[in-house]
Amino acid sequence: MADRETTTMLIIALILVIIYTFAPCSGANVKIGVPENYDGIFPWYLAKLRNLPGNYTELTVTGDDEGIFGVDAQFLYALKPLDREKQPSYSLQVSFRTSEHRQSFTVEVCVIDKNDNVPTFIGESMRGSVQLGLLKGIPFMQVDARDRDDRNTAHADLRFSLMEQTPRIPSSQMFFISAITGEVSLTEEGASTLDPEMCGRYKLLVMVKDMAGKANAFFTNGIVTVEVTGNTWASPDPVRLQENLPGPYPIPISQVKWSGSQAEYSLEGEFPEMLFTISREGVIYLNAPLDRETQDQFQISIVVERPDGREIAKPVELRVMVGDANDNRPTFPQAQYHTVVKELAARGTEILTVQAADNDDPKTDNVRIFYRLVGQIPESPRALFRVDRDSGVISVQADSMEGTAPQYTLTITAEDAKGLNSSCTLVVTVQDENNNPPVFSQHEYGPFHIPEDALVGTTVTAVLARDADVRGGDSWQVDYRLESGNEEEVFTFVTDKQTNEVSLILSKVLDFERESEYILVLSAQNPVALVRGRYGPASTATVSIYVDDVNEGPILSQSHYEVTVREGEEPGRVIATIRGYDPDSHPIRYSLQGDTKKYFSIGKYSGELKTVQALDREENSTYTMEVIAVDGRNSSLSASTLVTVQILDVNDNSPVLVGDYSWKYLCTPRWEDQALVLASRDSDGPQHGGRLNFSLRSDATVRRNWKLTPINDTHTNLSLNIPYLAPEVYTVPFTISDSSSPPRSTFINLPVTVCPCNVRGNCKMAAKQLQGMPTIQSAVGILLGTFAVIGTILVVVFVRLSYQNPKEPSKTNQERVPLKTSI
Repeated sequence: MADRETTTMLIIALILVIIYTFAPCSGANVKIGVPENYDGIFPWYLAKLRNLPGNYTELTVTGDDEGIFGVDAQFLYALKPLDREKQPSYSLQVSFRTSEHRQSFTVEVCVIDKNDNVPTFIGESMRGSVQLGLLKGIPFMQVDARDRDDRNTAHADLRFSLMEQTPRIPSSQMFFISAITGEVSLTEEGASTLDPEMCGRYKLLVMVKDMAGKANAFFTNGIVTVEVTGNTWASPDPVRLQENLPGPYPIPISQVKWSGSQAEYSLEGEFPEMLFTISREGVIYLNAPLDRETQDQFQISIVVERPDGREIAKPVELRVMVGDANDNRPTFPQAQYHTVVKELAARGTEILTVQAADNDDPKTDNVRIFYRLVGQIPESPRALFRVDRDSGVISVQADSMEGTAPQYTLTITAEDAKGLNSSCTLVVTVQDENNNPPVFSQHEYGPFHIPEDALVGTTVTAVLARDADVRGGDSWQVDYRLESGNEEEVFTFVTDKQTNEVSLILSKVLDFERESEYILVLSAQNPVALVRGRYGPASTATVSIYVDDVNEGPILSQSHYEVTVREGEEPGRVIATIRGYDPDSHPIRYSLQGDTKKYFSIGKYSGELKTVQALDREENSTYTMEVIAVDGRNSSLSASTLVTVQILDVNDNSPVLVGDYSWKYLCTPRWEDQALVLASRDSDGPQHGGRLNFSLRSDATVRRNWKLTPINDTHTNLSLNIPYLAPEVYTVPFTISDSSSPPRSTFINLPVTVCPCNVRGNCKMAAKQLQGMPTIQSAVGILLGTFAVIGTILVVVFVRLSYQNPKEPSKTNQERVPLKTSI
């Protein structure tokens, strides 16, 4: 039992430390927090007083009228439980005496709340009424409850919930209660189906819980009675107002009323600001005159809101219709009109319809309009036009418009029944019609002389056909045509659209010998059809043109000749004939220019081009020269043409071996991939020289020892065909042939050195005796003497070489890969 009490005291002491640390008491020397409703062993030790000095005496505590607190051996204790709802805090004075004087300090004891009170409803808030038409979520009443526990803790944090609705018609979920505020409102179903005739009263079972609605909270149930009431909130009757009312303003025009809780009203719609307003009582006012022509009706939405700005119910609509008054004059859509009337238009021809508009109500006589013609400039002649009084159709009143002014300006008024009017102007242009054909001033023009060497584009002459219609119009413009005499289109013409003058222009080269005279028949017409009259002889003229003879130079049939000749052909052969003629039938003399080596000749009068000597394509494959043709009677007149002679290749060259191979060698035993690269060349073109073929002589020993491997068109590899061949200089016989048919060939005996090689691929062939030098026997004495000197050095060298790892023979050797281009 003692152990249990000790454990209990330790737990209480720990709680007191935590409470002391986090207690909200303030303004005291010592602050401690103590939970209410303690049910343990008394005295209940609350805290140790740490402020006491070591030599204190006469320790007492005051400020407690009920005698609940005391001190013992520096510990503050309580003799009974504390109740926060009765007294939330205590301010105690602890005093003591020291050797010098008596001292004191304050101890503030804050009573910490426990959830020991059940929440209760406040009876006055349990009845309310809901108005028909109220929107969902808008509170119409509030349920209130209270809890005696500390409001700053969860013990008094209340949550409301709706448990049951009676009756459950027309839906079981007609209402909603806010869990935090207790405000009661309609649900979506409630707002749309609420009907006082179906159910005028509902009872709601409401629960309130503390501890923010947790499962272990205290709760209380209560009944809320809700009365369903009707409402006067409805759209008012439409209102019809006359425009331009004299006032005074504002004028009341309608009224609405929300019959439920306190409400505020506002207006929305397409109308100028402050044209319509609504008072706190729901009276709607018109504040300024209306203009039907600006807007003939208004659809006004009336919004009802709570004082906090939340909309209570759906807006209702007020329709305002505006009546018409004859307050608008008829107006034309444009101040000036333009139209055209043809000069041959008959009486009664309609030229334009003008229409004025009146903004008054079209269903009334206020929009009836009458038209009048009130002015014409120029005034003479009068009575040219008229306007229909009712339709506004303007027509020609004169028998004809011929001879009138080119333009008239008419003034037309539109007037309504009240006499309000406006005017517009109409500019009438009298359009010229094609009633006059173009005529030439004379029937024949010329003759005109033009030399046959005249340049293309030369103007021969210019003529004019005059038209009496209005200058610049389509009826005045003239289209010219060459009816005859120009079948070969030697001439063309250009018309000046500003003057109608036509210029005859040379479009082809003239030839006196072919045609010396041209008789052109020229006609003139308008681009538009004649309205009156016809085209007669006066609209046609003849133009005579003579061509004057001029001595002309020779003409060659071709500007360039391409000639081919096989190389090596016999000289004197005619390879081409240059053709030329002289328009004046004069003789022609031919000569060559550009043949600097005199390989060719040309017949002075025949134009035959011949070779003077055999040609070699390998020397030059192309020759270009110029042939000059000169007039036999006038050397200043000449013509020239280029002649290009292409020399065709003949297989007249045999292929040859290219390069020096005397210093090259092959190793024996045979090294892998070692070969001599042999190059060849053929001076003929690709047709004959093409690919060159290497082939060994058909000898069994040669073909056993040697092998030829082609690399490309001009190179081949020569290598050993057997693993070992005795060291020696061999003669390898082979043939090089070109690709022509039949081919040309060259036989080659190629000396090839075969020798043993060291590890570096260097040939170790023994040296041969040179002529004029001592014999081997005579040199033995000299060698024996020198061997004694260098013997030691050679021994050291060979010993060092024997310890070195020999390098592998190089895989590439002696020009193994040829150039990519042919030699």
